[in-house]
Amino acid sequence: MSKLAADPDVIRIGNCSGFYGDRLSAMREMLEGGQLDVLTGDYLAELTMLILGRDRMKDPSLGYAKTFVKQIEDCLGLALERNVQIVANAGGLNPAGLAEKLRKVAADLGLDAKIAHVEGDDLLSRASELGLGSPLTANAYLGAWGIVECLNGGADIVVTGRVTDASVIVGPAAAHFGWGRTDYGALAGAVVAGHVIECSTQATGGNYAFFTELADLGRPGFPIAEIRRDGSSVITKHEGTGGAVTVDTVEAQLMYEIQGARYAGPDVTTRLDTIRLTQEAPDRVLITGVVGEAPPPQLKVSLNTLGGFRNEMEFILTGLDIEAKAALAQRQLESWLPVRPAELEWTLARLDRPDADTEEQASALLRCVVRDPDPNKVGRAFSSVAVELALASYPGCSFTAVPGNGSPYGVYTPGFVDATEVPHTAVLADGSRIEIAPAAETKALEDVSVPDLPEPLPASETRRAPLGAVALARSGDKGGDANIGVWVRTDEQWRWLVHTLTVDRIKELLPEAAPLTVTRHVLPNLRAVNFIISGLLGKGVAHQARFDPQAKGLGEWLRSRHLDIPVELLS
Repeated sequence: MSKLAADPDVIRIGNCSGFYGDRLSAMREMLEGGQLDVLTGDYLAELTMLILGRDRMKDPSLGYAKTFVKQIEDCLGLALERNVQIVANAGGLNPAGLAEKLRKVAADLGLDAKIAHVEGDDLLSRASELGLGSPLTANAYLGAWGIVECLNGGADIVVTGRVTDASVIVGPAAAHFGWGRTDYGALAGAVVAGHVIECSTQATGGNYAFFTELADLGRPGFPIAEIRRDGSSVITKHEGTGGAVTVDTVEAQLMYEIQGARYAGPDVTTRLDTIRLTQEAPDRVLITGVVGEAPPPQLKVSLNTLGGFRNEMEFILTGLDIEAKAALAQRQLESWLPVRPAELEWTLARLDRPDADTEEQASALLRCVVRDPDPNKVGRAFSSVAVELALASYPGCSFTAVPGNGSPYGVYTPGFVDATEVPHTAVLADGSRIEIAPAAETKALEDVSVPDLPEPLPASETRRAPLGAVALARSGDKGGDANIGVWVRTDEQWRWLVHTLTVDRIKELLPEAAPLTVTRHVLPNLRAVNFIISGLLGKGVAHQARFDPQAKGLGEWLRSRHLDIPVELLS
């Protein structure tokens, strides 16, 4: 790197964004809060690419995260003053456009900032020839080496399009330490550190199952990875900020949106089953032991299409005969519709309780969702009929809101292409271009064999209790699939969990998963099991196939389910 970090053997990388819409003030907070060498930001969730695609349809000059521009307007001078380089994937579908916009921002501020970008991920113009169909967006997940070249070229800011979330962290580390393409152990360690901090405050107490243990969760601080030359790292945060960094808050983020024990990326396949976590000091968690392997020969591609149009109506059902009231409303609405939409789904949420003290506690919600390629079939043709039920249906008929005209929805699907088919270009601040070759050494992705399991606990007295009395969990989405990572703190709890929480037991505890394919992966070093529930989320978050379309609360639902737990584990 042209700007050497303060310590040649450690690079201190902070994060200031986990999604497009995260805390706007975080960039300034991180720059003012303490020493950093690099500040990164992740702005690109699967849903974000669809949002940016719709932006680009309206204005071809857009397609990037506009909030990042506001942050740079506010903080560029401070970052230059403190010699902190900024690396972010905020370029979205238009990294060149964002780089040009930032140059204008710098000029307007009277600042001399070297701004570079990485491109090549956008495959939309070649989608058909690559067998990817006719999507709205088609972006391959690039790796870290374009970022490395930009930083080696002296960039103050590097913006990218669709790179893997961890790449904005791996790139600065690889540039700083001079790692090579086959330094798989070091690269894998940086991937793990990047995965931990890329979702911002989820590593410092946000979305944390045992949140009541944390003394200060008012406004968690953003995380920092101190990455070492061998790829090991310490996860921490600025002193005096809220939240906490513990083995469990770090593991919670490690379990987020993963699949098997092999975590594939364009630069390295990371063995999640080799990770070891140690509480080194308060708010300092050491990550060691990470093993890396050659990456697979193909790159994943994020594909978004416009699936059609959707609308919904939510009826409030109060008091007695809830099931009969729901049946009447459903029968009436379906028979009154002039044309039936392609998809019409009903969900009855029994939130009511008998002899309730408040009207709200005596009420259930009946939701009707419609989808169709024709906006007219889910627009006024649906909304008008739904509203007509107000005076003609069940007693006490009311709605949470009057439905509108419907809105477009998207469908996310993953694709895969040979890495040799994807250009990867670093465009330096002076305009020169460096082509990044694909990985020369690759290895097809294989499942890890099931590890040896500890002996089960001997039979003992049990008590009916929620799983969450002993276990933590974190869940999330991967397209139409959901993952739930579950882990415990002690070896005795692990002996019980790994033999108890099987695929069959998951299907029993989560009936919505019963008809679906569920896959379990065991991670003994983390005392964790990870489940993939295929198809639970339909066609992805924008499809909104269930009321929790990103499976954020799925792990907490699982933790609330009761089963027989040995009494000694509960104590």
